Amino acid sequence: QVQLVESGGGLVQPGGSLRLSCAAAGNVATIIYMGWYRQAPGKACELVATFTSGGYINYADSVKDRFTISRDTARVTSDLHMTELKPEDTAVYYCYGRSRSDYYWGQGTQVTVSS
Repeated sequence: QVQLVESGGGLVQPGGSLRLSCAAAGNVATIIYMGWYRQAPGKACELVATFTSGGYINYADSVKDRFTISRDTARVTSDLHMTELKPEDTAVYYCYGRSRSDYYWGQGTQVTVSS
């Protein structure tokens, strides 16, 4: 089993920045890649940014050029650096890890963008 724990959420003003972190524990050797989703109130869960099995990075169009995903494969962590935040970025952000057969999810961290 793999456990994922996110940190770094909070309240930020429009135009501000936040960095989310995700740390994996347990059977981390099974994780192939990691990424981030988010879910805003009343909306479906959407992909924000992810590494792929081929080593590429995909971003949602809505966050391109504002968000940057990074990873530390040795420590099996992933960060999401968010800049130029907008009220529409308000959501619960979830880290996930992908193994050959499973998806693992963190508990989520709230990001609120408001003045």
